[in-house]
Amino acid sequence: MAIINAQLTDIPLDILDPDGNVAAPFTGGVPQGKSYAITNILVCNVSNSDNAQFTMHLIPYGDALDLSVTTVVRNLELPPGETFTFDSERIILDEGDKITFVATPASGGLTTLAATVSYLEV
Repeated sequence: MAIINAQLTDIPLDILDPDGNVAAPFTGGVPQGKSYAITNILVCNVSNSDNAQFTMHLIPYGDALDLSVTTVVRNLELPPGETFTFDSERIILDEGDKITFVATPASGGLTTLAATVSYLEV
């Protein structure tokens, strides 16, 4: 099992490849020749005083982020110190598939939301 951690931003963040290190054409998603079983997604508002919100997308390889099609969590507001857990369903992602977050409010592009994705390579 592996985990990926990232601080969410106010622009789309592909959390499986937050630094863009996965080789093209799969940049941002699951690397070539791999499949991931997502076991858990956690989002924590680390602020002591401010609410924050996020939208999460599951995007198949070759598709674009589309609010009408790829959204699985939309504008979920988290009070200070609260954590959202997405763990009741297992998600299987193939090469190039992405989990993308967009969050608010931001200061210099970064938000007070920390996300963790736990996965197994299958």
